Amino acid sequence: MKIREVKIINQGLEDEMEVWGYRPCLWKMILVGVGSVCSGGLLLLLLYWLPEWGVKGTCTHTSLRDAHTLLLRTTDEFKQWFRAKVHVMFAPGKTPFDSVDLQSMAHLPNGDGDHSVGAVDDEHHGKFAYSEPVQIHYFTHHSTKYYWNDVIHNFELYKGLEDVKVSCENVHSDHSAGLSKTLEDYRRLFFGENEIAVRVPSLFKLLIKEVLNPFYIFQLFSVILWSAEDYYYYATAIVFMSVISIATSLYTIKKQYVMLHDMVAAHSVVRVSVCRGDKDVEQAMSTELVPGDVIVIPGNGMIMPCDAVLVHGTCIVNESMLTGESVPVTKTSLPSSGEEAAMIYNMEEHKRHTLFCGTHVIQTRFYAGELVKAVVVRTGFSTEKGQLVRSILYPKPTDFKLYRDAYLFLLCLVGVAGIGFIYTIVLSIMNKVPAHTIIIESLDIITITVPPALPAAMTAGIVYAQRRLKQVGIFCISPQRINMCGQLNLVCFDKTGTLTEDGLDLWGIQRAEDGSFSPPESEAAKESLVNTTFVACMAACHSLTKIEGELSGDPLDLKMFSATGWILEEPTEEETALHNPIMPTVVRPPKQVVPEANQNNPLTQNLELSELSSCEIGIVRQFPFSSALQRMSVVVRRLGEKHMDAYLKGAPEIVASLCKQHTVPQSFTETLETYTRQGFRVIALAYRQLESKLSWHKVQSLGRDLIETNMEFLGLIIMQNKIKEETAGVLRDLRQANIRTLMVTGDNMLTAISVARDCGMIRPHEKVIIADAVPPKDFHPASITWHYTENPVQTVKDAQTVEISLEEGLYDEQLAQQDQSYHFAVSGRDFAVITEHFPQLVQKLVLRATVFARMAPDQKTQLVEVLQSIDYTVGMCGDGANDCGALKRAHSGISLSELEASVASPFTSSTSNISCVPNLIREGRAALITSFCVFKFMALYSIIQYLSVTLLYSILSNLGDFQFLFIDLTIILIVAFTMSLNPAWKELVCQRPPSSLISGPLLCSVLTQILTCMVFQVLAFLLVRQQSWYETWTPLSDACNVSSYSLPHRLNVTTSHDHKNIRNYENTTLFYVSSFQYLVVAIVFSKGKPFRQPSYKNWPFMLSSVSLYSFLFFIMLYPIPAIDSFLEIVCVPHDWRITLVIIIIMNAAVSFVLEILIVDIILWKLVFRDNRGVNQPVKSPPADTPQMANDRWGSACLSWLFCRKNKPPRVLYKLLALELQDDAEWPPRPSAVTYASAPQSHISAPL
Repeated sequence: MKIREVKIINQGLEDEMEVWGYRPCLWKMILVGVGSVCSGGLLLLLLYWLPEWGVKGTCTHTSLRDAHTLLLRTTDEFKQWFRAKVHVMFAPGKTPFDSVDLQSMAHLPNGDGDHSVGAVDDEHHGKFAYSEPVQIHYFTHHSTKYYWNDVIHNFELYKGLEDVKVSCENVHSDHSAGLSKTLEDYRRLFFGENEIAVRVPSLFKLLIKEVLNPFYIFQLFSVILWSAEDYYYYATAIVFMSVISIATSLYTIKKQYVMLHDMVAAHSVVRVSVCRGDKDVEQAMSTELVPGDVIVIPGNGMIMPCDAVLVHGTCIVNESMLTGESVPVTKTSLPSSGEEAAMIYNMEEHKRHTLFCGTHVIQTRFYAGELVKAVVVRTGFSTEKGQLVRSILYPKPTDFKLYRDAYLFLLCLVGVAGIGFIYTIVLSIMNKVPAHTIIIESLDIITITVPPALPAAMTAGIVYAQRRLKQVGIFCISPQRINMCGQLNLVCFDKTGTLTEDGLDLWGIQRAEDGSFSPPESEAAKESLVNTTFVACMAACHSLTKIEGELSGDPLDLKMFSATGWILEEPTEEETALHNPIMPTVVRPPKQVVPEANQNNPLTQNLELSELSSCEIGIVRQFPFSSALQRMSVVVRRLGEKHMDAYLKGAPEIVASLCKQHTVPQSFTETLETYTRQGFRVIALAYRQLESKLSWHKVQSLGRDLIETNMEFLGLIIMQNKIKEETAGVLRDLRQANIRTLMVTGDNMLTAISVARDCGMIRPHEKVIIADAVPPKDFHPASITWHYTENPVQTVKDAQTVEISLEEGLYDEQLAQQDQSYHFAVSGRDFAVITEHFPQLVQKLVLRATVFARMAPDQKTQLVEVLQSIDYTVGMCGDGANDCGALKRAHSGISLSELEASVASPFTSSTSNISCVPNLIREGRAALITSFCVFKFMALYSIIQYLSVTLLYSILSNLGDFQFLFIDLTIILIVAFTMSLNPAWKELVCQRPPSSLISGPLLCSVLTQILTCMVFQVLAFLLVRQQSWYETWTPLSDACNVSSYSLPHRLNVTTSHDHKNIRNYENTTLFYVSSFQYLVVAIVFSKGKPFRQPSYKNWPFMLSSVSLYSFLFFIMLYPIPAIDSFLEIVCVPHDWRITLVIIIIMNAAVSFVLEILIVDIILWKLVFRDNRGVNQPVKSPPADTPQMANDRWGSACLSWLFCRKNKPPRVLYKLLALELQDDAEWPPRPSAVTYASAPQSHISAPL
């Protein structure tokens, strides 16, 4: 058999897909056409719902090269299918960066005629010159075009200039002059218009898409069937409900599209200045831009219409739209020489030189009249903003067990309906019922079993929860995720701005002189320190700028600069244009106050002026802060000095490594640890005097690695970051609820551990083990050294105090096995090494790791994925600054930033502290339990009605149109929508709601109620036939002595419906019994504590239940002829009514006892106890009370009975925890070293 060709596109990326090629097949299409006609269009609908069948049913497999239609399947866990049509276009070249033979390209400036190919890998593209247009195959999927590539025999995506793999140096030399109009038009063939086009679909299109939903098709089928049976009222009610549901859905979808369209369109089309050659600048629309174009950034700024890399000048940019960080960022031009310039341009690595689409350029700086220029790198949906919009337009499906189980449950109902379907047909044939009636009645049983109001009722709980969340300041853009919040068992927190206050306060400084530290000083603005290099470095080494006269920039820089008391002055545009070569930003101390005695002394005045002028510092060049390098530096020149200086600040460990060793105090490590352990944020400063021969021009082209070396250590700045008031209380609540908490921060390791201890994430008696990983080097394998940070005094529960000494040789192994209270702490660098070289340890480590320090944004996302891989339901809470990826990836991301970046997060809190997290989890749990309650109720409603109809079919009867109407509208809808209104329970409890409908307790609950309802319905049905007054009902029957005046009226009503045999004693009995059963199961299933407020606090539900009970009892005990006539029920003797009351009360009592005794007590408390969280370590049990002993004995018996004895946990993290309990080598001992070796690593003895 021929193996079918399958190719992968977007390999290694988030939207990786498999792709197969197909071409139309005539005979298959004819067969499908015939099948569609025979099935009344149902086959076409089936092929529309299942793209895989649609393609395979009408096409035959072929190579991708010859394909007319493509079948795509995502490689993630969802395995979604898509179909795409292959289009053909004609172009002068095969790829956008080919050198093509265009007449007007011969005389292009700056070698544009062939430069775009010069940097292309010749093996893949080469230099082509086509004399005639080339045919190019392409397809579009999710707003992205993929083009056929003959070399790789696959479709590929053209992102932009990065595809050319061009070095930074080549960006300057080959791409900085701009494109000709002809070449721009050629590239636009491939890249299309530069716009993020969010097309708002027409209402008609949205309507068709919504109506073709399988559920609405089923409703349409139901309505047609009911109309055929003359059930017009009920059919009309369902149509009315569906119209409201569709209209609401269309309004919501349309509104979301319009909001997204407006957000994107607000600044997607602007006028830009485009360079054509070195001198020509022309105006153009931003939609015309293509990668390779050079645009001029105006001095007063602009909203970027594309992603572009700066090649001349500097920009100050507000990137809050993408990152959530409202602090302006300084962007510098791409390096044109040195080691960095030889690197291949990469948008992620060179983001400090890249202006991103949608970000706001506040102002620009240019020198000597030069324009600020940027080369367009990406356009349209390929830009960073485009990718964000695509992720909103085409979100991944929400993978939640509840929804998968709901479909399985519906399939079970369909199975039950199938049994009823066959039963009805067999029964009808035996009773020689006409074929027309057989078809209608057998199909009717299917419409009864699958409830039409289910989706609306299920959504109600989520809508109510969303409304309650809004009241506490939590806004949600993905309502389906509210249910997921109910299952969270782990929450990751960012530190700065989330657990701690946003701003930092200067606690003090500690200068280093002659290789040792001076005592700490609290003031940096003291007169005695003005002339020191330390204060000059504090005043000059930053990326602050003045925007409309106000200092703006990173809060840390602002705090440091304001602590010096110095003044920053920036040149105006006129000054930069007039002065050549440069008018730098200047910092200087304020005019010093001279003692009064010396004020009139000319000598003192001259001295003051000379001192002042020597303190004035011009900032010549900036190397912005890089999170990868963890440092920033500036090159400065003091007024009157011949040489320049370099000032550096950054993470103390990094700064110390770049300094001459003799200038770093010997007590550096101990001093740093002292501060970081107390939770201070520490920054180190260093400086270096540069050679006199270095000119300004030379400095502009030097790489930072040449300047940031051989520095002299200046000292430490100690900043205080206070923990927010609410933090400790919230973390305590989460811990008590068995929800694990982690800290994921970009800050220093020891500071993070200190904050984790202070806020209660790590308790005082618990050990912290730092994993210090080293990559392989010089034939040495990668290794991890395990450092224990503290030697705490531990109090054991039996009141004995044991000192644990963690020095070598004194480690008590037995105690180590008993005590599971340890936490791992891992830095971003260690995490990268462990992920690469110790993959088998990653899951073990994250199971007990609490602090992740110095984590890059992509590592945060990676961590979330690792935690999800061991079956945690992960929440992420961050301030949106660099947490966007993790917020999107987590099951539930909550942003504390109200900026546009919150669009990346499903939830956004208006309160800037973590108190929103327990609120969200409580509401999530309430919404989840509500979903279960509603689902169980709707399932029981279907089954109860199914039982009634099945019993009535046996005597060739049915429920009447108005009986159906009363049950479905008056009872079911009112109850289903009001039972969802229970608010969340006021506190978080340690047990979690079940995540699955198909779980032991829930199935037992549903099955016991089904059996109860069935028993009592059958009992009532059989009993009524045993009564002495029972006879086959006719209009003249007078079982309860109907008065003569109402007889003619009843006779008329009955005769018109006689053929349906609605009016009879069995029908009336089952109508009463089943009506009460609906209300009983609603109350039984409407659970309160521990996840929701009790039902008696839900007054709409209580009011509707009491009203319905009262009404039903009233019409049953005191019949009203008009109501009886309307509901088509017959009069029965008073004694039988009393019997029915007894049956109904017994039914209610049995239902309540079974639900409370069997489900709530026996199953939940004794058998299915693993739903209580197991994030806490297993502790040896204390002495048993008699009650606990009974519980344990009962639990053991029931577990054996339910085959759950020694059953391993289903979730991976619980399984891992059990395995590690028996592992004597885990956790590793103090100072032990683990080496990477094949096939598995081993742990050496302590050093």
